[in-house]
Amino acid sequence: MLQPKRTKFRKLHKGKMKGISQRGHRLAYGTFGIKTLDSAWITSRQIEAARIAATRYMKREGQLWIKIFPDKPVTKKPAEVRMGKGKGAVEYWVSVVRPGKILFELGGVPKEIAEEALRLAAQKLPVKTKLIIANDYSN
Repeated sequence: MLQPKRTKFRKLHKGKMKGISQRGHRLAYGTFGIKTLDSAWITSRQIEAARIAATRYMKREGQLWIKIFPDKPVTKKPAEVRMGKGKGAVEYWVSVVRPGKILFELGGVPKEIAEEALRLAAQKLPVKTKLIIANDYSN
């Protein structure tokens, strides 16, 4: 029996983004978080832009946890290349998120700072989000 040729990256299909998030839908580390309300692909650049926006506003106080990781390669062939000749090179990496998934968590800062930092981070993302607060939080 012939073994398939090993490649550097697994060839992944686009996949379906149906249903709601089964994992990562509760706060695990922080007191505040942003939860997605849509399905989308979030690129590594968008995640990094959101992280920078939040940490700059917090002036590096408290702690920020990123709960998603871009582990899906998206390939693209160069412009004006004929059909065939295999799959294109990896262009960028994405994280597939479904509704209910927590994207970022914050802790160790007051509520006002956390709300504004997460609002700024959410502006950098291509999905609608909702601020969530832990049940055991007290002013």
